[in-house]
Amino acid sequence: MSGNGTNADDPLQTAVWRLRSRACWADAAALLRPVDAPGSLQRAALLVERCLYTEQGWQDAEDALRVAEALAHSDEERGAAACERGQLAYAATLHGVRDRADEARAALGRAAALVPPGVAARALLDFRRGLLAENLTGSPQAARAAYRRAHAGAVAHADPLLLSFTWRHLAGLALREGELAEARHGFAESLRIREELGYLVGTAPALVSLADTEAEPEASRLREEAGRLFRLLGGVPTWLAQHLTPIPPAASA
Repeated sequence: MSGNGTNADDPLQTAVWRLRSRACWADAAALLRPVDAPGSLQRAALLVERCLYTEQGWQDAEDALRVAEALAHSDEERGAAACERGQLAYAATLHGVRDRADEARAALGRAAALVPPGVAARALLDFRRGLLAENLTGSPQAARAAYRRAHAGAVAHADPLLLSFTWRHLAGLALREGELAEARHGFAESLRIREELGYLVGTAPALVSLADTEAEPEASRLREEAGRLFRLLGGVPTWLAQHLTPIPPAASA
């Protein structure tokens, strides 16, 4: 959930980004050779993200993660692998595949002990600890503190994609507390960044979130746009379907 989009100086990373942003995680992962820690970690991260968005590919993600863990040598590499392990366990628990909440907490705790404060990877770790606090532990105050640390880290390390996530989740907490203007601003910022990056797979959720803060007819317009993107990407992310109004089938001639 972090990255800067296309990279003119690295055609491979540009190709990986374009595939990833269009929900083609397996194709993006296939471009990477897991021969060293950075390549194997990036490949594992792509396949873990696919699980979160599609609820599929769990074994592929597990296999890629084991390779990344085996190739990690420095504390920062081992911490990054533990962060992905925690995210995979979180996704499995969130989607009801298997309760791995304890594993998620342990892995993210291990990552926190290995990844030093102030580095770019720490911001992503803070964000994921916020997800755990919000969605598995039910602790919005702890989630907000973690999201704010991640937000500051994303700004400091110029990570716009992660920034779009922190804006969105901080806005979600604000909406739960009835802070409509704050929520609308955060959701709008998240959407703006994702559109600028061309992060298509994350644009539909951002549109739906913003719609929750708008009055009609703007709310319906945003949801209709989200629905078009959702169908364009083949029904990804899977969990978004419940937030979209089904389109009635065309009347037979």
